[in-house]
Amino acid sequence: MKNELLPLAVLVALASGHGHAAQAGESTLTLGEVLVDGSGGPSLLGGSSVLTSVDVLGADRIEEQNVMNSWELLGQMPGIQLTETRQGAESGKATFRAFNGEGYINGIKTLIDGVPSNVNSGNQRFIDMVFPLELDYIEVVRGTNDPRYGLHNIGGNINFVTRQGGNYSDGRLTYGSFDTREVQLAMGRESGNFAQNYVLAKQDSDGYRDHDQSNKYALGGKWFYTDDAGLLKLGLVTRLYHHQADEPGFLTREELEASRTDSDPKNANDGDNRDMKQAAIHLDWQARDDLSLSSKLYYNRYVDDRKVTFTSYPVGNAPRQRRQWDERQTGLLGSLTWTARDWLTLEGGLNVEHQDNEYRRYRYNYSVPTEFDVTPARIQNDDAYSLDNFGAYVQAVIQPIESLKIIPAYRVDRFYGETELPDGTEADLQDYGTIQQPKLSLVYSLTPNVNLYANWGRTFQILTGSREPAYLTAGQAKFDPSINTGKEVGITFSPVEGAEARIAFWQQDATDEVANMPSTGTTVGLGETRRRGVDLQLTANLTDRWSLWASHAYQEAKVKSAFTAGGESLAGKEVFSTPRHISNLGTDYQFAQDWRLGLQARAQGDYYIDELNRQGKYGGYALLDASVHYSLTPTTSLDLQVKNLTDREYEYVWYDNFFWGGDDQPMFSPAPGRTAYLSLNLKL
Repeated sequence: MKNELLPLAVLVALASGHGHAAQAGESTLTLGEVLVDGSGGPSLLGGSSVLTSVDVLGADRIEEQNVMNSWELLGQMPGIQLTETRQGAESGKATFRAFNGEGYINGIKTLIDGVPSNVNSGNQRFIDMVFPLELDYIEVVRGTNDPRYGLHNIGGNINFVTRQGGNYSDGRLTYGSFDTREVQLAMGRESGNFAQNYVLAKQDSDGYRDHDQSNKYALGGKWFYTDDAGLLKLGLVTRLYHHQADEPGFLTREELEASRTDSDPKNANDGDNRDMKQAAIHLDWQARDDLSLSSKLYYNRYVDDRKVTFTSYPVGNAPRQRRQWDERQTGLLGSLTWTARDWLTLEGGLNVEHQDNEYRRYRYNYSVPTEFDVTPARIQNDDAYSLDNFGAYVQAVIQPIESLKIIPAYRVDRFYGETELPDGTEADLQDYGTIQQPKLSLVYSLTPNVNLYANWGRTFQILTGSREPAYLTAGQAKFDPSINTGKEVGITFSPVEGAEARIAFWQQDATDEVANMPSTGTTVGLGETRRRGVDLQLTANLTDRWSLWASHAYQEAKVKSAFTAGGESLAGKEVFSTPRHISNLGTDYQFAQDWRLGLQARAQGDYYIDELNRQGKYGGYALLDASVHYSLTPTTSLDLQVKNLTDREYEYVWYDNFFWGGDDQPMFSPAPGRTAYLSLNLKL
């Protein structure tokens, strides 16, 4: 990370005078096409004014993808780590900027159409409600300088933006490996002042392993009214999702070597029954030429009943658990934007969210398989808890000269809450006070094709869950919020006609960081940590028929403080489950009018699985996917996709000492080998 500015200077010299950048004075790169019109569709882009590393994945890179879960779509994007746990509804998640996906440090804010969509712990489960055919684009904002969001927005945010308005009737029917069947239907109707959109999706699969069946469906509707002048837009968005899935369980090393597809008999009753709902009222009003208002009132509901067996140990009841969540979130987001001068735009925003949650966890005695229908051996959690968040921000976009933008911003957040435990204990949330988050961004256009940008900002982590340490029960020590201070310097440029590139250097330092998993009651104080990395990206339309994209992210996350685990200092140790590199390489080639070939390779490095870095590195992979698209008619096409074309064996790995003692060992969840899917697309 030394001499970081030297490569930037070299790149500036190489890039000057060539091609055309995406947008002068911005730092956004787009993979695929995003259509923006004046008919009330989504604005592009919320994150482009943040002046950090922003990436957008367009609909043409989304709608033809076959994925079991929508978070997998992000595997096409630069620097995205995929944690593929593959345990029924607990399928995995996407993270970046060296925040791992284990569930201990949930550092990525997720949104659907701008509506906050994390559960209380910060996990990304609401993403599953959205299927690919419904999506318009996905926007990823990386770094610490986006003032729009507070809670869970530690390393950045992901916004899944769905289609709005238009006149279309689209369908996609898929059949593939493991008897996977999927149907997606999306429809839009727009007439006069009224627009409506609907989606229906159903997916069933027997799964790669034994006891791995999954069945889920999603329903969604949008209704929007725009006045005659196009100044006022009011809409309602609703979503409904149900998922019922078996869990094949994790394997020991010996079990993995014996068979990658078996499920241990102990897991025969494991599974998950999950329901999610979301409703939101959107209001956008252009009050004057220089003044606009945007607001969202939303309600989220998350109900989950998970039965899980971690090990076959006959001693104790800790490994056999039934976990039940019932979470309700009600919130409001609003922003007011005033164009005060040609060179000055001011924006202010606020958010209020109330969570009313319940968490129950039952432990069961040893049996093979676990008998979840009998009286539990003990009730570890039967908790009711609330969390209230009040946040506000101000931001200015200052453009004193045409080639320079400066964006100072300031955000504050406060939290309140209380918990009630089964023994009658009542306790308040940790008192974090007012969490202050100053931010500053700037971009300078050296030429119309070369933009230099830099930013500095602060975000935060607070503890979540239903008990201590998130709540101040008797004897619980006070926790300060973990303050993350991030900085970044980058350049976007066009090395040749039709190409866009970025190189960025970033660093993020945290105080008082805590690895906290509320579902297991596990808390490990890491103290001071440092995350840093380099991002390299390129997208290019080489010819009218041939496109290429590539990215490589080098990252590291280390503990800086002398916190001890088992009597040994963690200083200098890598944060577990964080690979050092993430790479992507892809190409599309239209080799005939009706035929298109696609290839994508992605790779992820090995990572330590324990906090002391003693158990070795696991989990790395390099995969190649291929696809063929054939247009039968202007409205009908076929897609053949082959994933993991080289039949690479790889697996997700974790270390079981985070949950209980005993025979500490790595546990494995194997990924599928080569798979194939055939889809029929209809566009009317």
